[in-house]
Amino acid sequence: MSDESRPHRTAAVIPAAGRGVRLGPGAPKALRAIGGTPMLIHAVRAMARSRAVSLVVVVAPSDGAAEVRRLVDEHALPERTEILVVPGGETRQESVSAGLAALPADITSVLIHDAARPLVPVDTVDSVVEAVREGSPAVVPALPLADTVKEVEPGGPGEPEPVVATPERARLRAVQTPQGFDLATLVRAHEAIAVNGEGATDDAGMVERLGVTVMVVPGHEEAFKVTRPLDLVLAEAVLARRRATDAY
Repeated sequence: MSDESRPHRTAAVIPAAGRGVRLGPGAPKALRAIGGTPMLIHAVRAMARSRAVSLVVVVAPSDGAAEVRRLVDEHALPERTEILVVPGGETRQESVSAGLAALPADITSVLIHDAARPLVPVDTVDSVVEAVREGSPAVVPALPLADTVKEVEPGGPGEPEPVVATPERARLRAVQTPQGFDLATLVRAHEAIAVNGEGATDDAGMVERLGVTVMVVPGHEEAFKVTRPLDLVLAEAVLARRRATDAY
């Protein structure tokens, strides 16, 4: 069967092996509760809500795959979506690679989604999948910046830092997830880009380094990343509003 005639089948990979130190001590970030449900489960549901996603691979901490599997089994998820849990690596790049290695042979495209973006709307997920299926090898959702951005010469913690440039804000975008890829393209990027230190934290950036054009589709303000304690407050408010309007 030629590549052109192969049916499209999309999987989502959620790397959730990190500890989320900026949220402070306690449970790993992906297991923090929002509205009484772990953030990771919200993220899995966000991917599974898309009818285009037939498989979700959760990449768990290397010593916590059994715990994450139990967590997934305890929560209601769409029956039409298969959920796999696999152990991850020391870095995000290693964990994503572990997720890609777990994909069955009939998967043609893949979404990489941050567990810390639990409230991304299904319309955003669908728009990324659609752009990949229409021929873009790499697609990211993104938003225009609300703030002016300054490039600085980095200094020590708390020290004043000199500004060296002010990029033109109209040309900048804040990138979100899920990021979508033709699977063969992303696998090639992971094979070609060596893991150095923390490894790559942005899969689209790895694909760019292959010389492949990454396309941007509109993101959504509710696809924000839960990183700081204040983000948890915002996520609770968004979830409460959705439940009050029966949109969740």
